[in-house]
Amino acid sequence: MVILAFVLEAPSHAYRMHELIKQRGKDKVVNVAQRNSVYQTIAQLESAELIRVRETKQDEGRPERVVYEITPLGKKTFYAWLEAMLGEPRPEFNEFPAALATVMALSPDAVLTQLQRRREVLKHQLAEYASHTKEWLGKGLPRICMLDDEYKQTMLKAEIKWLSGLIEELESGEVTWSEKWLRQLAAQFETGHPV
Repeated sequence: MVILAFVLEAPSHAYRMHELIKQRGKDKVVNVAQRNSVYQTIAQLESAELIRVRETKQDEGRPERVVYEITPLGKKTFYAWLEAMLGEPRPEFNEFPAALATVMALSPDAVLTQLQRRREVLKHQLAEYASHTKEWLGKGLPRICMLDDEYKQTMLKAEIKWLSGLIEELESGEVTWSEKWLRQLAAQFETGHPV
């Protein structure tokens, strides 16, 4: 999506797209830790005929650069993907809910420690996003260009709030478990009879 958006915006070469992703903070939205991932995505988009080579440039003292542009099929596909992603919620399988589903394998104290750690990391991330957004808005970038950051901040705030509540319940002992209790719970659901 992001690569298609860049070539829709203006014909681009891979290096420029990789740099724009980082400059615009979209590396928090898409995984482009390695420039090679941009090249792989470009190859897939070109193979699917969603983009094509517009020209090859050779500036003095620089490597050859292939400039890509979006195809009519690419535009049509991009708009269809974008509309579907905006309008149709789909399951997203993140690691954290999977960890929560099996949280009882650890002791309540271990869970408390890890959730406190997670909350601090999320607070730090939230501060970074807020600073990043303030900086770009201060430079005159319109809010519409920062909606992904705004959404991420809203989700971070909600998760921090939820974590804080759960942390309080773990600290007070309102939420707790033990091996004995887990065995009883397993037996209850195995037999279908309350223990």
